[in-house]
Amino acid sequence: MSKPSLIEPYLENAHFSDCFSVTLPNQQQSAFEVYKALMKSSPRWVNRLMELRNFIVSKLGLKNLGSMNELSTDLDETACKPGDRIGIFTLVSLTPNELLAEDCDTHLNVRLSFLLVPNGEWVTLHVTTVVHIKNWLGRVYMLPVAPMHKVIVPSSLKALERQYQ
Repeated sequence: MSKPSLIEPYLENAHFSDCFSVTLPNQQQSAFEVYKALMKSSPRWVNRLMELRNFIVSKLGLKNLGSMNELSTDLDETACKPGDRIGIFTLVSLTPNELLAEDCDTHLNVRLSFLLVPNGEWVTLHVTTVVHIKNWLGRVYMLPVAPMHKVIVPSSLKALERQYQ
């Protein structure tokens, strides 16, 4: 029996959740390494959408998250600890096979899990997102974000998959 994901407790009463998976060659990569690779390989159009998002939400007084590929080049897995900023998210927990990160704001809490499940020469990456909405602004925010998220994550996983070919 496999150990449950670190994100499972956050699924309760979630307003939005999804999970997408991709199978990659097992190179003994850590969840942290895969997270960095996915963020760095985000399609250009995803980063353009983030720019648009940041412009729009700045008018509403919400924070600018930056873009998906804005990761410090010296981001070191061994030095990272819970509470550290890792790109647009904050690290919550880290094991060799799972990274749990979040971004909490006045309108919603977003949590993201990168879970690696090795199977011989292959490893399956499960990317799970869970959102808890706090107010009306969060509800309005999620109207366009929820359907776009179901396009962005699979596209980002395809870009990651190409890196491993």
